[in-house]
Amino acid sequence: MPKGKSKNTVAEVTELVQPIIEEMGLELWNVQYLKEGAMWYLRIFIDKDSGVSIDDCERVTRAIDAPLDELDPIEGNYTLEVSSPGVERELILDRHFDSFLGAPVMVRLIRPDENGGKELKGTLIAHDKETVELTLEDGAEIVIKKKDTVYIKLDDFNV
Repeated sequence: MPKGKSKNTVAEVTELVQPIIEEMGLELWNVQYLKEGAMWYLRIFIDKDSGVSIDDCERVTRAIDAPLDELDPIEGNYTLEVSSPGVERELILDRHFDSFLGAPVMVRLIRPDENGGKELKGTLIAHDKETVELTLEDGAEIVIKKKDTVYIKLDDFNV
């Protein structure tokens, strides 16, 4: 698979499945196309206010299966997975950060901070394309570059 192909695949799949998912009264949270071991996975994360059920996942799978086969954005074999982003959902897109301003989050850093820690918890108070701003549990405010994080997730124990 040529380098960068997965980003094109994600964009193509997103464009295809988003209207289908929205017609079903659901929100497309995220699309991932990645390799784990020898297998490629196409992961479609869906959401709705009342929570995603296994029936929702099954309905979406059935609704997007034929259009995906017709578009054929992926060369070779892959496994399609449709699921909820979960309680500790990862915030990735601007709209995710916008939706959860004021919410408690967990941040995992790539490298330890000045105190030697890699995990931060706080309240998301602002964001832009490159950074997030948190109020930490001790009241201190901190700005973190997104590129310096492994993930930024909702802190499900405090939501």
